[in-house]
Amino acid sequence: MSDTPARLLKLLSLLQTGREHTGPELAGRLGVSERTVRRDVGRLRELGYPVDATVGAVGGYRLAAGTAMPPLLLEDDEAVAVAVGLHAAAGGAVTGVAETSVRALAKLEQVLPGRLRRRVAALRETTDPLYGLLTGGGTAPSTDPEVLSALAAACHLGERLRFTYAGRGDGAPTRRHVEPYRLVSADQRWYLVGYDLDRADWRTFRADRVREPLATGARSAERALPGGDAASYVAESVTGHRARHRAVITLHTTAEDAARRVPPGGGVLEPLPGGRCRLLTGGDALDWLAVRLALLGVAFEVHEPPELRDYLRELGERMVAAARDGGRS
Repeated sequence: MSDTPARLLKLLSLLQTGREHTGPELAGRLGVSERTVRRDVGRLRELGYPVDATVGAVGGYRLAAGTAMPPLLLEDDEAVAVAVGLHAAAGGAVTGVAETSVRALAKLEQVLPGRLRRRVAALRETTDPLYGLLTGGGTAPSTDPEVLSALAAACHLGERLRFTYAGRGDGAPTRRHVEPYRLVSADQRWYLVGYDLDRADWRTFRADRVREPLATGARSAERALPGGDAASYVAESVTGHRARHRAVITLHTTAEDAARRVPPGGGVLEPLPGGRCRLLTGGDALDWLAVRLALLGVAFEVHEPPELRDYLRELGERMVAAARDGGRS
């Protein structure tokens, strides 16, 4: 291998495996002499890569942790995965992380090959962030970066997709024919909003449950999403806002505390001044909504719907009367 830059990249790729490689092994893999290997290791060190060397009959080379961050050598799928992670973090609400992620993503995009830069740009341009969605936290389901790239490209190009959609739990997978609209990132999870052609209606799809997306080449029709906002549509789909009753509540506690009280899937939280937060939730039955709110254990105000306020007032009067009558017996 006479091309020195290519040889250095190959050497770096071998050293990044984490194990120690002997000089003769590296020379054989690269097709050069051991002297050339030693010279190339020196070049890598000059570039900032901390290559450790051990001496002796079983001595060798390995890449160690350094005090500075040298350039990374990433495969295509690794580069896209890093970009996806940075994009998700850039839309987060953790102080300092979002700004740092934006800077890192900008640096990464500058050095990406054109084919990868287009994939990452499509993802950025077709994704809306959704803050405060209560999904239960924990480890988010993994989403294949290749799947995300395919969904983003279809949204960007306005092209119909066919894919297999995994059922919930033990549910059987189904084939879907969809016109992708937008991607939404929320709580380390990804959702596709699209028009399901077979069901003649808008749907929300979990990206981690999408399998084998295939672009059909057919153009998507011009359609208006109900409400016009993909993030709000996902929030409604996940939390049941499109149920019979849509509720807007002010909780007299912080969003952090409320997130511990409201069950997963129970709504979307928005921080408010004065240590309060707004809860957007919904349900098909007023009695169940009232019980859920009462069990939160914090003071609250109901803004919508007015019938929920009336029900709570009536329920409260019944509860007070029951407690009063019980004390007389």
